[in-house]
Amino acid sequence: MHLLKKKQPNKLKILNDPIYGFIQIPNSLIFDIIEHPYFQRLRRITQMGFSNLVYPGANHTRFHHALGCIHLMQKAVRVLRFKQVEISNEEENALCIAILLHDIGHGAFSHALEHSIVSGISHEEISLKFMKKLNIEFEGKLTLAIEIFEGKYHRKFLCKLISSQLDIDRLDYLKRDSFYTGVTEGNISSDRLIAMMNVKDDELVIEQKGIYSVEKFLIARRLMYWQVYLHKTGLVAENMLVNVLKRAKELAEKGDTLFASTSLKYFLYNQISKENFTEETLEMFSKLDDYDVLLSIKEWTNHSDKILSSLSKMIVNRKLLRIEIQKDKFEESFIQKKRLKVSKKLEISSEEAKFFVFQQEISNQAYSSEQPIYILSKYGKLTDMAKASDQLNIQALTYPVIKHFICYPK
Repeated sequence: MHLLKKKQPNKLKILNDPIYGFIQIPNSLIFDIIEHPYFQRLRRITQMGFSNLVYPGANHTRFHHALGCIHLMQKAVRVLRFKQVEISNEEENALCIAILLHDIGHGAFSHALEHSIVSGISHEEISLKFMKKLNIEFEGKLTLAIEIFEGKYHRKFLCKLISSQLDIDRLDYLKRDSFYTGVTEGNISSDRLIAMMNVKDDELVIEQKGIYSVEKFLIARRLMYWQVYLHKTGLVAENMLVNVLKRAKELAEKGDTLFASTSLKYFLYNQISKENFTEETLEMFSKLDDYDVLLSIKEWTNHSDKILSSLSKMIVNRKLLRIEIQKDKFEESFIQKKRLKVSKKLEISSEEAKFFVFQQEISNQAYSSEQPIYILSKYGKLTDMAKASDQLNIQALTYPVIKHFICYPK
């Protein structure tokens, strides 16, 4: 009797992306990483948090974004090789893995978790923990990717493709977020920018003829921050989510029983920081996504705690707090007056009123000369973008614009 041979799965997949068309998975190792539960979790984490409360189409995920990045990275490697820049197959593979996993440490609703139930550890540090764990599972095949991701590889231009002011991450998210929000100001030409890339003295540079594409990229980034990422409604919603999670954690610490999934419960009932972020914590983090948080918030609308239920209802029904934005800080007397009003109305203490009345600041710096984008002249000279551009406003973009906002009930 012949034993039937088990059919091997086809790992050389082609995926259809609404922005770039067909994206190729380059090899079976990358296919296996994509198939891993750690990476599949990114399907359940939105790229833009609560931006869909403003732009209804902004429902794309971190999974989408990571696949777009791998496509652009393959393109960048092809362009650089065509220009006689030596990149080995091992380096290309490591670049693809590093860019694929650069966002794997993002928590539910992206940045909200970093500021509420997990403290003192950034998503980049959690990404690195995931990569090191995967490296053990994949028998050391991610070692070079980790070295590049950490910026420790001796060929610095490879590290710049992963993290710089004109990296593959930004080239994808600006184009992708512009597409899904419908905000055309962010629609950059990532193809043109990649086609203009080159390497000089181990520095990732843009050729002189690509200078106008870089100008458009920087201005697009500035506009996307004001119009999308720092949009007032998105700001209110994200801060309210942070406050909901903070309040839930406060109640958990007092011993209240809260409805939550196993993974969310772990973070609510334990003090998690950089120092005690163990393998068990990482495993729990890998099971936590937007769905856990949203389900809990829906359930908390019925909680006996007035603060938790009120904030939860406001998020679920999109009845958000009012927001005012201005150049200068708001007067302390103005904030106290608002808090007093809320504490009387809801019969809560003025300390508890801080969940409903709070001040924050936002900053937008489109370009930093500390990590310059270099323009390569036809004579081989490198110049910082801010000096190479004849656009005066590029120089102006190097200064951060800081604004202050206050939120309070309508």
